[in-house]
Amino acid sequence: MSDHTLDRQPPESARRWREDLECWAIPPEILAAAPESPWGCPPTLFSRAAEEALAECQRRPSPSLQRALEALAEGGSVLDVGAGGGAASLPLCPPATSVTAVDQSPGMLAAFAGLASQRGIKHHEVEGLWPDVAGEVDPADVVVCHHVLYNVGDLVPFVVALTSHARRRVVVEITADHPQALVNPLWERFHGIVRPTRPTAADAGAVLRDLGLDVAVEEFDAPPRWHEHDWDELVAFTRRRLCLPAERDPEVAAALELPGPRQLVTLWWSGRG
Repeated sequence: MSDHTLDRQPPESARRWREDLECWAIPPEILAAAPESPWGCPPTLFSRAAEEALAECQRRPSPSLQRALEALAEGGSVLDVGAGGGAASLPLCPPATSVTAVDQSPGMLAAFAGLASQRGIKHHEVEGLWPDVAGEVDPADVVVCHHVLYNVGDLVPFVVALTSHARRRVVVEITADHPQALVNPLWERFHGIVRPTRPTAADAGAVLRDLGLDVAVEEFDAPPRWHEHDWDELVAFTRRRLCLPAERDPEVAAALELPGPRQLVTLWWSGRG
């Protein structure tokens, strides 16, 4: 697969992926009445995720980390697209010695840079959206991209750019189902609307295969992202996602359950950078 893939008609699976994601748009009247933006995640959540991944990587590396490590030699390089705090890439050092992080959030990149510096890892940050900034980024031995695909409507150029920047392997991690599907019952309870359930990781895999990629897939369970001591933060985060005012926090708390283990999927394929 090369950039000329972009000149072809996107596969039907890519069209369905885009249309399914568009169905997740918040109804305009609800969004207009929202007292706060429902988008974004607390940078502290991603920093903690990176710290937990660093603590776990030696004892019990996830399948995503294992697949990336297999393709890394001593002194290798990593490109982390949608890096957040670096949970996907910093645990790969060593054997990798350098990481380039791409993220649209300056706060996320600052958190990543802080953790990388603490561990003596050579790092470089690029602010912006992928693949818009792909031309500013050099290829790496391994490209990792965790929990980003559900934010990407136009999957073909995104994946083409990932693949062309990987000399050895691309490793993608996403939830088995859309990450907002857990909140679907609350949308019906508070707004009386039924939310979609697709696309899924299986749909992403279909797009990748239709692009001619030899994709391997591994499903696994991961620890919860939220813990009991995060309860107040989780309630506020969920309430913002629901476009509700802060005074509705008690109602959201009464209807909310602490999420359990996450069902994740690792997708990996050979790079062509």
